[in-house]
Amino acid sequence: MGVEPIPHWPGELIDTGDLRINVRVTPEGPRETAVFVHGLAGSATNWTDLMGELAGEVRGVAVDLPGAGYSPAPLDGDYSVDGHARAVVRLVEHLGGPVHLFGNSMGGAVSVRVAATRPDLVGSLTLISPALPDLLPRYGPARIAMSAAPRIGELAIRWFGALPPERRVLASLTMCYADLSMVHPERFREAVEELRRRDGLPYSGAAVVGCARAIVREYFRFGPDNLWTQAARIAAPTLLVYGLRDRLVHARMAHRAARTFPDARLVLLPRAGHVAQMEFPGVVAREARRLLGQTHGSIRRTA
Repeated sequence: MGVEPIPHWPGELIDTGDLRINVRVTPEGPRETAVFVHGLAGSATNWTDLMGELAGEVRGVAVDLPGAGYSPAPLDGDYSVDGHARAVVRLVEHLGGPVHLFGNSMGGAVSVRVAATRPDLVGSLTLISPALPDLLPRYGPARIAMSAAPRIGELAIRWFGALPPERRVLASLTMCYADLSMVHPERFREAVEELRRRDGLPYSGAAVVGCARAIVREYFRFGPDNLWTQAARIAAPTLLVYGLRDRLVHARMAHRAARTFPDARLVLLPRAGHVAQMEFPGVVAREARRLLGQTHGSIRRTA
């Protein structure tokens, strides 16, 4: 932990019509663009280190989903996976698409929906512990389901919000990381400061509860719009990265995903938890470069 982490990439608000979205962007240079989509209660900064690793390969654009990070809350209060997918589609269209699409956790579910419904915008797909439906009960997902329950979610957010931000950040990192020693002290300090800032926003609690409810709804969605059904028709080459010490997405889902996505390569990381791109950015970048190498030149430069 002696080496200081790189600074977060600069952010800017872009206007995609009736939606304003904050993005963090690596410098211009590479011909192709990658878009990075974070998970529940995350933000664009979840991708800082992986974007740094891949800066020579692709121009990175990490999005704060509506109501997360520095993106304003959606005017219609829509925190559904469909709503987030529309935001990502608008961003990619604004960039001039298609792009290499990366998603983690809830952002993985959003990315699956984008790739399935707008294949013209996705040249390759990288999913890190995607939140695809898993109805077998476990402690981590059960906590999310509980926070999504009517009234209980708001009460839980109020109770949790009364705790010092240091304790809340530690609790979140404990759930997401396999080994807390992998968290650099500077990254911990940044997360605490960001949580303090978020505490001052009137919609921060509603955004977390709304996203938790969105994930639960997707777990019980059946028919052609079920995420597994959509995954089975994704044509884009896909990299699947799962941590074997993930407390939120069980490793058994990795093998189901490998069987479901038509053109997929599965990577299992024995020492990773739920956010492998933060725990082992160099390892994830190495695997992503293999996919980027396969698809290099298959998509045009974005604007």
